[in-house]
Amino acid sequence: MSADRKQPQPPEDGAATGAGTTSLLLSRARLADGRTVDVRIAGDRIEAVGAAGGLGPVTAGARVDLTGYLLLPAPAEPHAHADTAFSAGSPGPGPVSYGVPYDGEEVRRRATEAALLQLGHGATALRAHVRIDDGQGLGPLEEVLRARRSLHGLGELLPVAVPRLLTGAAGADGRALLRDAVRRGAVAVGGRPDLDPDPAGHVAAALEVAAEHGVPVDLHTEGDDPAWLARLAAMAGGLGAGVTIGPCAGLARLPAGVAGRAAERLAAAGVAVVCLPQGGCRDAGSRGVAPVGLLRAAGVRVAAGSGALRDAANPVGRGDPLEAAYLLASQGGLAPEEAYGAVGAEARAVLGLPEVRVEAGFPAELLAVRGERLAGVLSLAYSRIVVHRGRVVARTSAVREYCDSAAALDLPRQARTKRPPEPGSPQAGPVVRS
Repeated sequence: MSADRKQPQPPEDGAATGAGTTSLLLSRARLADGRTVDVRIAGDRIEAVGAAGGLGPVTAGARVDLTGYLLLPAPAEPHAHADTAFSAGSPGPGPVSYGVPYDGEEVRRRATEAALLQLGHGATALRAHVRIDDGQGLGPLEEVLRARRSLHGLGELLPVAVPRLLTGAAGADGRALLRDAVRRGAVAVGGRPDLDPDPAGHVAAALEVAAEHGVPVDLHTEGDDPAWLARLAAMAGGLGAGVTIGPCAGLARLPAGVAGRAAERLAAAGVAVVCLPQGGCRDAGSRGVAPVGLLRAAGVRVAAGSGALRDAANPVGRGDPLEAAYLLASQGGLAPEEAYGAVGAEARAVLGLPEVRVEAGFPAELLAVRGERLAGVLSLAYSRIVVHRGRVVARTSAVREYCDSAAALDLPRQARTKRPPEPGSPQAGPVVRS
């Protein structure tokens, strides 16, 4: 097993593991507003934030020195496909659906690995769209639910049940499966109206099941039919648990005036949009990104997700929320703060999670990234420390080494362990922690 796939270990200096008993001090962390602070955590909440050195020593648990790190509210992943992750190049042995192995052990392994990878990137909560039809029934969902239980305490894996058909006689089984999926633990009702002969009927059926069980709706759609979007907005307004659609790349191909009116209707109905800056997913037949600026200007809540993670739709998908934010800032015209908000506050709101701020009383869901400012962090974010429910659950550390050079740069350095050089390796030189 490679290092980036190992389960994260607790801090070396001895944090307790039980929620409600953990005490953790994050010292000398830089905040986005430029302050350098200490953050004391008790249980799964931030207990105090004060000037560096002003909170006193931690009496029990651990201290993590965040000198050189920017401390942020942890991002969340609002649109992933954990059941097909890491399946590029399949099929392999076992039952096959969607062109990939779909037996129970394989689905559970993929879902677990995907959740851990994205946790290492900083996403402490992940909404996974799981297909529940096409001959597999609820088997894949059951495996993702098993993965969810095994990950308890490390991160939140939140499965969405996604049927193909919900209308007519052919959709009767899908409607029954959807109800059963929610009863068994799916946290949201999914759907793919673009693939149903009656898209509006598909939405109506999904909304009906969601209303029965008091759960939100999250639908796959290209969003390229303004008439259908108008009907969606008219139907969705009454669902208190919330409606999300994505990736909506087709909305960008509509005339600006038409897209603008559709966005206004979505905003009025409270429908959120999840865009996928890193690439599409299996249900999105075309590439591109939703018109984020147009949607935001109309008042639509816009979050950003990762979509496919190394499956047939995107064999190089990274599942990194900071890359999604980087793309929104570099190509989507958003300021770094707005771009990070799309994977942070907006993503958490779409998932129905509590707001996170680096302030006393808020949940201890945090991401520390080596860097001084948000723009630099989005540009180059290697070293990361992830806090979930008040304890460190993942660490990634990157060290860049250079051979000797006449360049007189004031580079950050750390002591290099003295050991005989390996054959063919460069001589010792400056070491940069990234």
